Amino acid sequence: MTARKSGSRLETEIERCRSEGQWDKIPELVRQLSAKLISNDDLGELLLGECKLQSYLKENPIKQGASPRGLRPKLVEVRKHLNAALDRGNLKADYLQEASLLMAKLCYVEGDYREALGHYSRVNMDDLPLVGAPVYRLSMIAEAYATKGLCLEKVPAASPFLSNKNVSSPSLSNRSAGAGDQDIITCYEKSGDIALLYLQEVEKALSAGMQNRSPKPGPVTQDQELGYFLETGLQRAHVIHFKNGNLTRGVGRFREILRAVETRTTQNLRMTIARQLAEILLRGMCEQSYWSPLEDPPTVSPLDDHSRQGHPPTKNYNLSRRPRVYSGENLFCPQENTEEALLLLLISESMANRDAVLSRIPEHNNDRIISLQSASVVYDLLTIALGRRGQYEMLSECLERAMKFAFEEFHLWYQLALSLMAAGKSARAVKVFKECIRLKPEDPTIPLLAVKLCIGPLHWLDEGECFAKLVIDMGEKAAEFRAKGYLAIGLVYSLKATDASLRGTQEEYQRKALGAFQRAQSLSPTDHLAAFYLALQLAVSRQIPEALGYVRQALQLQGDDVHSLHLLALLLSAQKHYHDGLNIIEMALSEYPENFNLLYTKVKLETLCRGPEEALLTCKHMLQIWKTFYNLTNPSDSGRGSSLLDRAIADRRQLNAMTLPDFSDPDTVGLQDANALGFSSMFSVCSVHATSIAASRVEQALSEVASSLPSSAPKHGPLHPWMTLAQIWLHAAEVYIGMSKPAEATACTQEAANLFPTSHNVLYMRGQVAELRGNIDEAKRWYEEALSISPTHVKTMQRLGLILHQLQRYSLSEKVLRDAVQVNSTAHDVWNSLGEVLQAQGNAAAATECFLTALELEASSPVLPFTIIPRAL
Repeated sequence: MTARKSGSRLETEIERCRSEGQWDKIPELVRQLSAKLISNDDLGELLLGECKLQSYLKENPIKQGASPRGLRPKLVEVRKHLNAALDRGNLKADYLQEASLLMAKLCYVEGDYREALGHYSRVNMDDLPLVGAPVYRLSMIAEAYATKGLCLEKVPAASPFLSNKNVSSPSLSNRSAGAGDQDIITCYEKSGDIALLYLQEVEKALSAGMQNRSPKPGPVTQDQELGYFLETGLQRAHVIHFKNGNLTRGVGRFREILRAVETRTTQNLRMTIARQLAEILLRGMCEQSYWSPLEDPPTVSPLDDHSRQGHPPTKNYNLSRRPRVYSGENLFCPQENTEEALLLLLISESMANRDAVLSRIPEHNNDRIISLQSASVVYDLLTIALGRRGQYEMLSECLERAMKFAFEEFHLWYQLALSLMAAGKSARAVKVFKECIRLKPEDPTIPLLAVKLCIGPLHWLDEGECFAKLVIDMGEKAAEFRAKGYLAIGLVYSLKATDASLRGTQEEYQRKALGAFQRAQSLSPTDHLAAFYLALQLAVSRQIPEALGYVRQALQLQGDDVHSLHLLALLLSAQKHYHDGLNIIEMALSEYPENFNLLYTKVKLETLCRGPEEALLTCKHMLQIWKTFYNLTNPSDSGRGSSLLDRAIADRRQLNAMTLPDFSDPDTVGLQDANALGFSSMFSVCSVHATSIAASRVEQALSEVASSLPSSAPKHGPLHPWMTLAQIWLHAAEVYIGMSKPAEATACTQEAANLFPTSHNVLYMRGQVAELRGNIDEAKRWYEEALSISPTHVKTMQRLGLILHQLQRYSLSEKVLRDAVQVNSTAHDVWNSLGEVLQAQGNAAAATECFLTALELEASSPVLPFTIIPRAL
């Protein structure tokens, strides 16, 4: 139908009010129209009927699932007006169609669905033109399709009404149960498409300023309301698709709505649909069943329930005019389901933040709650999407933006804390956990998570003790977590004992740790961790028989726990049952073949049981595992394969007979190999002869990161692979030193030095090689440099003390060794060296006491320190 050519300002104003829903102005405009044009009385009846029906629906909005309303006094007036307009027959064809559509809508509101379908069958809605139609008529047609769909859902297929009622539409009289859902879906999809077109046209008219307004048009509603029928048309089709098991068409319908050009009215709807589609993509679709939004959906999809489908997988209708969609060059199009879900959620997040209601005044309380709930759902889905890909850094940034909603909202604070924890931002995570504890002080899991960070990556032992005491102080309220609180505080005390530099302080913390672990074990006798950590603390205190009893108890509770198996092997080695310990290690490696701590222990035990040749083969195996496990390559490497690592892996001979490069110049060794492994871009390979090693803050920080093997917690982050590789080379160097092969030991030590040139472990190993070569002065210099970086490294102190003894500097040697004993009172080799120094000074009684102490400690000394086993909650 072409646009009406009425030059009347009055009719234009009526059309504008109908388009913008300003129904309160219609009666006055009808009065003016009737006074000027007597022939338009029927049009006046139509307008009054529409006005009163719309006003009634605004005052009494329809709700989902509501029962038929029945007759109402105001609706009786509406029916009078519409019957008057229809019965006289003076209306033009287009107005007559509008009257029929309004009468059908009235019948639906009154609950007479059959009569409503009868009116729709007489209109022949598919022939209603969309091109050139006034804006208000687009809304009327969209509502008509939605109402027809609602009526078809209410009236069962093959209803007696359809055969008894005199209707002319074969689509009604012959409607089968199989085709029923498709007719309903078609109605809703047409309604949704036309509704989007209508809203776009309204927005376009408002943006243009509506040049043909009356002089005093009154306030204009800038945010058009969707209303029940338009909202149903936009949201009902995909619900039926999903109900019928046709996920493909449901997803396609979501995408069609989202691709339409946005209007202010549809913003909340778009956010809801984007969130729902993202949830489907995350929970109901895999990468194999995904298809691009710009592609046609697959005809057969594993997403769909084919047993319940009796309708085509694609649209079966065409509209003469469709809503505008976004188009243009260089538009981003997702290529897989998580990518599309993330795009949708980021859009939803942006809209949620933009429309956030933050006011705390009582009048806005409900709006604020709704805004918070909507945003929380989006952030929860973002957590799922980003968590699957390990993108915790990005997730924490998103949740930081959510903090505008988070006043006194525990859930968002807790999500932020967990995301920061997963992203490795441990210090900030602890601060956020403190806020979570304030908001929910009765929850024991929150301080336990904070303790986990304080014990592990942060090593904030005082803060960790405070958090652990919070759990313990909860008493019975902490329930099963009370034992975890004692376990946490026991770990704190155990680590404090390791860090303590005075023997008395160490013993005090060890006593507290034992007490805490015993309390945890008594509260939770079925927790293998309580028994394990009690055994570990007993082992550190050199109570070997008691430790064996508890570690066996831990293994009875959790037979495949790697740390319990490792501790058992170390305890057996402390009792000098090396073969039994090696058997335990090999059994554990069958379950955990990539555990480097087990492999380090295996190297030590194989050296004692099977000889250094077998130990070197294990070192070679570790290099193979490292290369496979971390899969780190240097982009600049042209595949020369010249690195020592590649040669070690490619060589099929026994490692003890392998020809390693005999690097005579320690300042140039391994540079090419370091480049091949990609180390030059991370660490500067500099000469360790520089006198400013200790003064360099950067290198000192690296040395602190590259800590010795005994560790309180596993290392994480980008440095961890390189630290592991350095430890492998240092173990190989130690084996070569035991075989009296200084050249090979030098090559292995240099490979570690290329990674961490200022690590005290590397400098200590250089001193060992220098001693093997007989260069006492050089060895002394290496040991002094190592102690300048780590003043409490006991092995270095012991070797330096021996060298000073050889140089007959007895007083200084005694001082160094006594300091070492203060740091670690269980180091038998230090006691033995101290006895030698005292004997050389003529102090036989003190020397004898030191030798006896050394013998006693050596009888319970494992091949590697017990503290190599991580202590973490």
